[in-house]
Amino acid sequence: MIFLKRRRLVFWLVKAYLKKWRRTAVFFFLVGLLFFFAIRFFSSYFANKLPFVRKDVIGIVGAYTIDNLPSEILTKISRGLTYTSENGLPKPDTALSWEIKDDGKTYIFKLKDNIYFTNGDKLNSESINYDFIDVLEERSDKSTIVYKLKESYSPFLTTVSRPIFKGNFVGLGDYKVKNIKLNGNFVQSIDLVSKENEYKIISYQMYPTEEALKIAYNLGEITKANGLTNTSYKDLDFKNYKNSDVKKYVDKNTLVTLFYNTQDPVLSDKKLRDAFTYATPDNFSYGERSYGPFSSRFWGNSNTISEYQQDFEHSKKFLEAPEGQDESNSKIKVEIKALSKYKDVALDLKDIYKNIGIEISVSIVDSFPQNFQIFLGDFSVPKDPDQYTLWHSNQGNNITKYINLRIDKLLEDGRKTVDIGSRQTIYSDFEKYLLDDSPATFLYFPYKYDVSRK
Repeated sequence: MIFLKRRRLVFWLVKAYLKKWRRTAVFFFLVGLLFFFAIRFFSSYFANKLPFVRKDVIGIVGAYTIDNLPSEILTKISRGLTYTSENGLPKPDTALSWEIKDDGKTYIFKLKDNIYFTNGDKLNSESINYDFIDVLEERSDKSTIVYKLKESYSPFLTTVSRPIFKGNFVGLGDYKVKNIKLNGNFVQSIDLVSKENEYKIISYQMYPTEEALKIAYNLGEITKANGLTNTSYKDLDFKNYKNSDVKKYVDKNTLVTLFYNTQDPVLSDKKLRDAFTYATPDNFSYGERSYGPFSSRFWGNSNTISEYQQDFEHSKKFLEAPEGQDESNSKIKVEIKALSKYKDVALDLKDIYKNIGIEISVSIVDSFPQNFQIFLGDFSVPKDPDQYTLWHSNQGNNITKYINLRIDKLLEDGRKTVDIGSRQTIYSDFEKYLLDDSPATFLYFPYKYDVSRK
């Protein structure tokens, strides 16, 4: 009975308290709620504007999964056993040194002693897992890892330049992954934070097209637009924006190329392919001219480019009809299928090749065509001079259907030869004979542009 009276007393007291102070309680509840959302808004919108917070929002074009992020991101969050210098030579990165045995079948790496993951764990041989197929791994101690290959493979030193990760993208770089946002299987955005300064943040946003990237920059969604092929937007040019900086550079990873179908009844004629090569201009406004499959600074380059500079008279000689043949019936008509991003290049070449009497028709395609006479596209230039998959006669990626046993042998030897000097001789010969046979005409490394707000 006493218990029930006490409950009623507490109930009346609470009721009386609420009746007297309910307006004040509701007021402070609403103030607290507004304060909570204000704090969230402040942290998400204004935090990066504070002087001690630096946040770059970078937009790039491409469809990427977590397994194929662009190197621009990967190199920020981790490092490999080696890295590749500007001229293509492998250099030590997290590896202190290496030793090659068994004619290039065994690679022994000694690790540096002061390398740490972004979670604080020290790098050792047990934390390196590249998941190579048909490669035996041995770890004699925590600072040594040994790879035993079934066959000699000299580009292996470049292969291990791939960044090393533990679970959940824990790497060895200057940044660690803070957040990844996915759209299905594709990365929509990825946020990186400096391991030295938590207020230094880089957010990468992925866009499906360059047009979408430019719109995002103009709307202020991003502070930088990286990898643009041009700086124009509608009737404007980013170079004329007062609040923007434009950085121009040469993309040495991509080589724009005319690929000839060497099995085509017309393009199987080496003389015709030579005629195209010698009629091609020495300069392109779209990029840095390249006469061969390597950059001019690459250690495998043969330095024979002067032999293939534009010469219309020399080009026309390859098209002269054999003695006794009526030249009036020897008009050459060829089709170029070009990726849409190289439409202007194709039209320029069409006009240029008129100078040697070749009639060109241009078709625009969105991807690599299965059937073509000439394909205007590009290929990713490997870090190592090994281009086995592109030019060896038994490779599916040999889109020109090119067959040359001498080239095959050079490519095979280049993969098995460890000595850099010997490899340089091999790839110089490879380039020389490849250019002489003209299964393709190499055009340029494209200019790219990074646009950022001041």
